[in-house]
Amino acid sequence: MEKRERLGSRLGFIMLSAGCAIGCGNVWKFPWMCGQNGGGSFVLIYILCLLVLGLPTMIMELTVGRAAQTSPLYMYEKLARSGKKKKWKACGILCLIGNIALIAFYSVVTGWIIYYFVKFLTGQNREFGFEAMIADPAVNVVYLLVTVVIAYVILSFHLQGGLERITKYMMLALIVLMLVLAVHSLMLKGAAEGLSFYLVPDFSRITGATVVSAMNQAFFTLSAGMGGMAIFGSYLEKDRSLMGESINIIALDTLVAVIAGVIMFPACYTYGLEVNAGPSLLFDTMASVFNNMSGGRWWGTLFFLFMVFAAMSTVLGVCENILAMIRELTGWSRPKGCLVCGIGTFLIALTTALGYSVFRFQPFAEGTAWLDFWDFIVSTNVMPIGALILALFCSNKLGWGWENFLSEANAGEGMKVKGWMKPVFRYFVPVVILFIYIYGMINFQWK
Repeated sequence: MEKRERLGSRLGFIMLSAGCAIGCGNVWKFPWMCGQNGGGSFVLIYILCLLVLGLPTMIMELTVGRAAQTSPLYMYEKLARSGKKKKWKACGILCLIGNIALIAFYSVVTGWIIYYFVKFLTGQNREFGFEAMIADPAVNVVYLLVTVVIAYVILSFHLQGGLERITKYMMLALIVLMLVLAVHSLMLKGAAEGLSFYLVPDFSRITGATVVSAMNQAFFTLSAGMGGMAIFGSYLEKDRSLMGESINIIALDTLVAVIAGVIMFPACYTYGLEVNAGPSLLFDTMASVFNNMSGGRWWGTLFFLFMVFAAMSTVLGVCENILAMIRELTGWSRPKGCLVCGIGTFLIALTTALGYSVFRFQPFAEGTAWLDFWDFIVSTNVMPIGALILALFCSNKLGWGWENFLSEANAGEGMKVKGWMKPVFRYFVPVVILFIYIYGMINFQWK
């Protein structure tokens, strides 16, 4: 294994980390979960979860990654106190399982987005629908392959020349495109009603299920609890403290999520479309909106282009995490690791790609499929459990310990984690995560 690679700049780190966080979780999953959970009330709980659970988890994950200078597979084992290292080995394996489960459906959803972009670009935007697309094996396999090839070709180059450079350009283009579309949505006649639903909380609609969904979404959008941020922390120097960097990443991630809602909900109210359409909100709903707009083909092309940027930024982050873990396990070079991981990613994602046609599977309630199974593993289990483990590891002497964590997190210039925050990390975060997790499992719609 060659010397560990480094990121070329602070901007590259922020854009790369935010790129991993920003993706389908922001512009596909966040709007439809918001639509199904009461609009503004969900947004309020979601932001609270980001602040009290997401921020501490991100600080801890970046800190552990930077201190360990290794992939999530070995970071717990490397930092644990002498005599307790083997007890933490399973936590690294949990990170690997979580990343594999995430890419098993995330790569397929990204393929759907690329498909919609191509259809709008070529003027075939009135000839397809979401249900028809997911039931077509050829479409799913071809666009999954396109996604995987693009991701691992980029990752086959060295970190600074490949992933960091591409992600910086993609993120800047994404922000510009979203702002253009948001301004357009604010000019629609249903803008006031859409924004009222989206941003004004209705406290009567806040339930236990709302809180569970908001917590899971907060962890999902930050790729928190399974090493999504730790891998980028491992490429960092110690010139900047990590609390301020975490705030920057979360702020950028939240900005994109909020803008995504500003784009979608005014459009839904303008054209009389359902805001609680679920996973198809981004696809059929937005396609219908664009098909009824003047110049809709080009607005749709622009919209799905930014969606491609958003989705690919996360695909690249997750694939880089898997690649780093496999390379450290095997000692392979980056190009060889990309080839093997690319083939493996494609094969496991075929379950989701063909899950609505050839490999039909109903894991839970009626209408669920492989996508829901993989999402259940990641969002409902690995991420909250991983965040709980991380909090215990960083604040307890049985793991790495508070003093070690504090010293590493505060190394460099910038905002510092204060000593008085120890009870927040050691008690509040684990207890709240555990309570919400247990409540969610008890009330989960198994059938």
